[in-house]
Amino acid sequence: MKSLQQRKETRDAWLMMFPALIILSVIAVYPILRTFWLSLHEMVLTDPGSGYPFVGLKNYSDIFRDERAGASIFFTFKFTLTTVFLELIVGFAAAMIMNKTFKGRGMVRAAILIPWAIPTTVSALMWKFIYNDQYGLFNDVLYRLGMIDGYKAWLSTESGTFMALVIADVWKTAPFMALLILAGLQMIPGDLYESAKIDGANAFQAFVKITLPMVKSTVLVALLFRTIDAFRVFDLVSVMTGGANGSESVSLYAYAHLMKFLNFGYGSALSILIFLVVFAISLIYMKLIGKNLA
Repeated sequence: MKSLQQRKETRDAWLMMFPALIILSVIAVYPILRTFWLSLHEMVLTDPGSGYPFVGLKNYSDIFRDERAGASIFFTFKFTLTTVFLELIVGFAAAMIMNKTFKGRGMVRAAILIPWAIPTTVSALMWKFIYNDQYGLFNDVLYRLGMIDGYKAWLSTESGTFMALVIADVWKTAPFMALLILAGLQMIPGDLYESAKIDGANAFQAFVKITLPMVKSTVLVALLFRTIDAFRVFDLVSVMTGGANGSESVSLYAYAHLMKFLNFGYGSALSILIFLVVFAISLIYMKLIGKNLA
């Protein structure tokens, strides 16, 4: 049984949270419910005479029969898994470097974080110029190194397009991963490494037995943010390729139906699908984080 004081504290807590819950409901919950309601209707604005009839889950079933939707889902998952994995490796390595004490460390930290500070649209446009088949820096460097015989149109093939997008995304967002992991590394007491060294542990053993377990929660948080962000990729793909050569993400495909084809019913169903996947990813990561903290 809760005491009178505990019930009062619980009531006061709910009263203080109530305004925030109202605001959250208005800016987050209502749009989701509204989008779900639209997804249950055949709402094509180019055909207002149809009356926007209720069609139930038809738009959702159409997604599974839509080859273009299937291709966009496959690309999105492939892009997410590839970029998040590479960003974890690059970010962890960068964090380990930034955690060392050396001359000019502050300048190195600032330089590593510059890509993250650049807006994604600007970054995507920059990389599009870098991959240009006539004057791009990427071709020029590879040609001077003797790795290619002539300039190539990297964004004209499916494999080249995917590689270009992955490199651009890793360059842009690996610093974010590094920043979060660095925060975790700096929380590890130095005494642990000193004790391990006295016990005869080498650098690799100290990394496996001390560093990895101590930063596991931080890494999971970083993976949570990056996985969600990568799955919702839109502006990078939109600017660099426009979805060409099998690079259309689910977000870009949903945007096409909503804003180009004005098919609000089907576009809303795609949006709800994205929300459900992101929600599921969040639940999985939060459960893993909770287990690690327990």
